[in-house]
Amino acid sequence: MEYTKYEKARIIGARALQLAYGAPPLVKVPEGMINPLDLAELEFNKSAIPITILKN
Repeated sequence: MEYTKYEKARIIGARALQLAYGAPPLVKVPEGMINPLDLAELEFNKSAIPITILKN
């Protein structure tokens, strides 16, 4: 599914907030990666984020 830049930003931002508050990562974390935003983007690129956008 193709997302707009706004949908992508919202999904990654929401997931980064979850990670910052202690949610477990859904992908293997590369050594040295501690930034929740980078980790959320990695999860997004691997289609591992359990967030869906419904379009009308």
